[in-house]
Amino acid sequence: MIFTAFLLVTSTHIESYQVTTGPLSRNETYTGISLREESVFKAESSGYVNYYAREGSKINANGAVYGLSSGKIAETKSALTADELEKIRSSMLSFSKGFSGSKFNNTYSFKNQLEGSILQYEGISTDGNADSQVVTIGGQNICKAQEDGIILYSMDGYENKTVENITAADFDQTSYHETDLKTSEKVQAGDNIYTNITSELWSLIIPLSDKQAAKLEGRSTIRVKFLKDDMTQSGDFSIIKIDGNKYGKIDFSRGLIRYASDRFLDIELVTNTVTGLKIPLSAIESKDFYVIPAEYATTDPDSGSVGFNKISKDSSGNNVRTFINATIYGKVKIESDDDSADEAYNYYVDRSAFKEGDAIVKDDSNQRFIVGETDSLEGVYCINQGYAVFRQVDILDQNEEYAIISSNTSYGLSRYDRIARDSSQVKEQDILY
Repeated sequence: MIFTAFLLVTSTHIESYQVTTGPLSRNETYTGISLREESVFKAESSGYVNYYAREGSKINANGAVYGLSSGKIAETKSALTADELEKIRSSMLSFSKGFSGSKFNNTYSFKNQLEGSILQYEGISTDGNADSQVVTIGGQNICKAQEDGIILYSMDGYENKTVENITAADFDQTSYHETDLKTSEKVQAGDNIYTNITSELWSLIIPLSDKQAAKLEGRSTIRVKFLKDDMTQSGDFSIIKIDGNKYGKIDFSRGLIRYASDRFLDIELVTNTVTGLKIPLSAIESKDFYVIPAEYATTDPDSGSVGFNKISKDSSGNNVRTFINATIYGKVKIESDDDSADEAYNYYVDRSAFKEGDAIVKDDSNQRFIVGETDSLEGVYCINQGYAVFRQVDILDQNEEYAIISSNTSYGLSRYDRIARDSSQVKEQDILY
């Protein structure tokens, strides 16, 4: 017991590291301004508003957006066909399945949408004037959308902003103000009443530091992760100048409906795309091995282990084959200019298994290979079993502290393996615990 305690106190304690997966570093996040084609529409006349288009939803040209009446609208009855009733039921079922109590306000928007759908089924107009932008039904002037688009019942003064006229001051969120246009009060003719986003083409403008701009220089496309819902999509990328400062401009052709109600969007530019196993650089060490063509390897019929047939002479001068169960640490493809040739590999073999000048032969012939060529592999010491075993690593990317290595390396590492964090403190086959 005293001897064991002495070893524990005097031996070097090896710090381990559990291999994880992921990118080398976090992608940088930005807050950008959304620019799109949109217009604010005004009330055609005075009256009380009844909303029919669901906010944030798409509407077709001539779809009912809102109605105006001289007083509060009383309930009316509508006769619908069986197909129209089935569409209403289907819409209600979909809403019910996705309903969340934390977003109860969506219920009112859905109610408006249903009422608008019913008006559409009725044909909106009872006087044959369906092409008019304002028609009358049930004592209301029903106002229809002039173009296909996404309906919002708000405005923020950015509706006419473009890449050409946006300023650095527009990115100050502390001075940003959004006006809610929905009201239960009587509106007057000419009052702002809704916004229509009329194109799926939109842009996101993000401020860049000089360092960020240099890193992104030369890119024509980029992948964006929207932090609002963790959705990703790619857009065309360019760097522009606003008031003398550099900004990134990302152009999209889809996905606007998800973010139509957001002027400022928090995003992550997915630039760190290399993923694999993440290990500290301090764990990596180079080690020399004998390089032997894989075609000379054979399998021991008794143990099933892979090794090589070493040929030597006995005391009578006869050739004798001896199976050497050599530890293989790596399998590396041999590069060839002949595309038609079969793939060939070299094995990287522990140098303690052979001496320089030893001869090995193929299993099915007398063709010989003289052991002597050496090469180094980068690797780490795996300590899963309590002793150190060298494992090859294939570095894909690295920074000042960590490296990303391939997870598909022969004789390499796997996720959750434990390795020595500092390779300088370890020698192979050291018993660590």
